[in-house]
Amino acid sequence: MTQNSPPRAGISLFLLVCLLWGGTWVPLKYDLRQIPPLFLAGTRFGCAGLLLLAGLALRGRLPLPARADWPRFLAVTALLMVGTYPLLFWGAEFVSSGLSAVLDLAFMPVALLLFGVAFRQDRLTLPRSLGIGVGVVGLVVLFYPAIAAAWAGPDQRGGGFPVLGAAAIVLSALIYALGSVISRPLIRAYGPAPVAGGTMLLGGSVLLVAALVLEPGARIGAPMAWNFATWASWLFLVLLGSIVAYTAYLELLRLWGAARAGAYAFISPIVAVGLGVAVFHETLTPRSAVGMAIMLAGAYLTLRPARPIPA
Repeated sequence: MTQNSPPRAGISLFLLVCLLWGGTWVPLKYDLRQIPPLFLAGTRFGCAGLLLLAGLALRGRLPLPARADWPRFLAVTALLMVGTYPLLFWGAEFVSSGLSAVLDLAFMPVALLLFGVAFRQDRLTLPRSLGIGVGVVGLVVLFYPAIAAAWAGPDQRGGGFPVLGAAAIVLSALIYALGSVISRPLIRAYGPAPVAGGTMLLGGSVLLVAALVLEPGARIGAPMAWNFATWASWLFLVLLGSIVAYTAYLELLRLWGAARAGAYAFISPIVAVGLGVAVFHETLTPRSAVGMAIMLAGAYLTLRPARPIPA
């Protein structure tokens, strides 16, 4: 089964990733009101990895990486977990949330395609390149007010840092894309669940230690004396947003390759906007509807299979 003939299982996994990662925006936004970001990421991924690995061990399905694979495993963990989230959270402190989403989601599919081509896992086809371009245009249309506001007057919370903040978000997307591409040999060798569990446990532990050392408020929040809604949101992020969706994403990387799997970046914002309308009674403007339609067109073009790549 290869990236060049998408089975029905692959389509189901892709829709699951889009639905769950689009749905994480609401609980994540709620939890960040009370929990410092690095502490939230560390506890979320650390607990998710521990639960996933424990479940695999109980079922006797937890292979240990060979010694030769440990450098790649550590590199994947450093890129997907440790390198991505501190940069993303730091950058988001100095630019608006809408602009953060545009920068992160627009650069992710582009970087996944380029790294996939560089590592000979994907082809730079015209439909796929056009699809990514169309999807980026749709993102810009959808989040245009945030972009216009940032262009008219930079966020002054960080003084001269908005440009650096935007650069940090772009860099986090590039780092995550590189980690996704180089993780594929590990996923093929050991399966998506062990790789997901190992990277989340190790990466989450590093993020948690960093939060307790560097992040104001992390030590105060360490007892995790949260209210019911905060716990419910956190559990959603752990169980569905991390264990289920992250494992499904790694399986998509194995089946499809990075470029096609990364098309989730054009669908998950549509899910998030739909949840905003349903949960927070936000208004769906004609501009937003047009942007989402363009993003769907971009995702369709990006998901088209390419010719097989010789082994």
